[in-house]
Amino acid sequence: MTESKKNSPEWGSLTSGEFQSNEKWWPNALNLRILHQHHPDSTPLGVEFDYRSNLENVDIDELTRDVDALMTDSQSWWPADWGHYGPFFIRMSWHAAGTYRVSDGRGGGGTGAQRYAPLNSWPDNGNLDKARRLLLPIKQKYGKAISWADLFVFAGNRALETMGFRTAGFAFGREDIWAPEDDIYWGPENEWLSTNDDRYTGSFEDGNRLLDNPLAAVQMGLIYVNPEGPNGIPDAQKSAQDIRETFGRMAMNDEETVALVVGGHTFGKMHGASKPEFHGPEPEAAGFADQGLGWANSHETGLGEYTLTSGLEGAWTPTPTTWDNSYLETLFGHEWELVESPAGAKQWEPKSVREGFMVPDAHVEGRENKPVMSTADMAMLADPTYLEIATRFRENPAVLADAFAKAWFKLLHRDMGPAERYVGPQVPDETFVWQDNVPAHEGPMIGDAEIAELKSTILGSGLTTAQLVKAAWASASTYRTTDFRGGANGARIRLSPMSEWDANVTSGVNQVIAKLEEIQQAFNGKGGPQVSLADLIVLGGSAAVEAAAKAAGHDFTVPFTPGRTDADQESTDIESFQWLEPKADGFRNYQQKQGGIPSEHLLIDKAFMLNLTAPEMTALVGGLRVLGANVGDEGYGVFTDRPGQLTNDFFVNLVDMGTKWHSIGEAEDVFEGVDRETGAPKWKATRVDLVFGANSQLRAIAEEYAAAGGDELMLDAFIRGWVKVMENDRFDLV
Repeated sequence: MTESKKNSPEWGSLTSGEFQSNEKWWPNALNLRILHQHHPDSTPLGVEFDYRSNLENVDIDELTRDVDALMTDSQSWWPADWGHYGPFFIRMSWHAAGTYRVSDGRGGGGTGAQRYAPLNSWPDNGNLDKARRLLLPIKQKYGKAISWADLFVFAGNRALETMGFRTAGFAFGREDIWAPEDDIYWGPENEWLSTNDDRYTGSFEDGNRLLDNPLAAVQMGLIYVNPEGPNGIPDAQKSAQDIRETFGRMAMNDEETVALVVGGHTFGKMHGASKPEFHGPEPEAAGFADQGLGWANSHETGLGEYTLTSGLEGAWTPTPTTWDNSYLETLFGHEWELVESPAGAKQWEPKSVREGFMVPDAHVEGRENKPVMSTADMAMLADPTYLEIATRFRENPAVLADAFAKAWFKLLHRDMGPAERYVGPQVPDETFVWQDNVPAHEGPMIGDAEIAELKSTILGSGLTTAQLVKAAWASASTYRTTDFRGGANGARIRLSPMSEWDANVTSGVNQVIAKLEEIQQAFNGKGGPQVSLADLIVLGGSAAVEAAAKAAGHDFTVPFTPGRTDADQESTDIESFQWLEPKADGFRNYQQKQGGIPSEHLLIDKAFMLNLTAPEMTALVGGLRVLGANVGDEGYGVFTDRPGQLTNDFFVNLVDMGTKWHSIGEAEDVFEGVDRETGAPKWKATRVDLVFGANSQLRAIAEEYAAAGGDELMLDAFIRGWVKVMENDRFDLV
């Protein structure tokens, strides 16, 4: 410590949040924290704890009874509206699951992230800290046997059942995280509910208003849309545009969207009984004495009839704790006018309330209130498509019930992956295309003899190492750890839309698949154990890796576990699979469009999606370069004079001080390496190649791989990473 720092009057008075991080000094530096998230030492449950196996010991019937009993056990510190917490828990579950976005699979209720900032303090999650605290006695009773993630979502599902709705079922199996997911990009704004539209390009006026990827919500701190209308402007037509885009970003079509709005707003009320100035700080900013509770309301009792949450005030229907068709009857049965809530929020009330549609007050006996609608509700009337669907639902309540049950189930389970990951006795028999299911394996499995035969056949087929590695990587690297989608299982790489993706067409994957299909047909035609194309694609890549390593003097076997099966086009959700298309893949030196987010940052995100560590990512990039796995044939990053052999040449030549690098063009996207003494050209590289020498953390790994014995270290990490990528979606092996 320097004298100047030690003697500074500020030293010793800084909080942990005030110390300046590396990002403060070097804001453009590459952040590798995403590859070290959720370290096993962070969990209080122990590294050996297996939540899914532990669930087998939970009496789900008893848990169901406990949650059901809580629904009407109103607590004085946060009394239930109409004596029933059901609507409150529906909102909690909805807001836990509703952060999911199909673009990158992030968000959703699958991790219990609502316990942490920023979600625990989002304006749209106001007072849900009380819902979570109401569940605490149940969590304490079951302990680690039930996760917060499952409990948050299960409570809302049971809430619907206790109020007369029949859900499509429920699946357990969500594991808690123990630290916030800092890698999730929620938007560019620096303030909650900002109305500056920084997350949009275009505007309503020019007809080109478009929400930036990968975002889904319309404003910072909202789950879906602003209920008062875009930026608080009560325009139902424009609200419909926001609803369609943001629900679409969360994987819902128009019918599912209307079903969720109608079904969800059949229950409960909005809360805006007092002015916003009475609100205290959110949970993350609350004081020690508040013990994690936020939004303390200083108006009167601050709860019950004085509750303030969204600022809108009132119930949608006269029967807010009962499943019925009253939402649509109320919406269609009245003429609406714009008014302000006691909190000053814009909402809609009937000009004249029909008999039987006044709403009993949630807390004051004998008082009745008008039903209310938000601008987002009025969008169901303003938009022609929504109006047609809502009219059909009104005329056919059974159709609405079925649509809402399926949309609600999808909302709660969209981020859980295929149905084989579902746990518990309430899992429905029906499966859905959005689950990306693959057929169960049937018949005897190929064994060591068949695997050896297939490897020999593949390597003798004329397909090159580069071709086989490209095909296997293209198939398996579609996996996303965020929502368990993609991967090699199912061999969907041969189906639409994957077969048309630019990266696959450019790298000639379809021709490789065609040759492997010939090998599959010939092998299976002999009788005996059958091999799937999915297995054959992975086996071909692994065999090529083994052969390339042997050519470099290293003899080893890449672990391979058969059992993958082949999906069909009917079980492939083409529209949502489009989001899995790689716009950039640094492992293959591929990027469709330059500019925007630097390619090295996209590489880190890709490595995270594939569950890779920093050493595994580094080894895979170096190995794939010398194997010729680039999408294009420009030679970027191929730092070797023996291409096709699995060596550590990439790292040896990258850190060689005999090479001097300079950028080609002003964009600094591509570079040339020349001999430092003669100036003769030696190599070509991209940002993704050179980051392994430029970034201090990655260079430390690269230097180790380039040193004596580094080839063994690099190969070990390469094989670990390769097998991990090939088996990420093998949920049957977990």
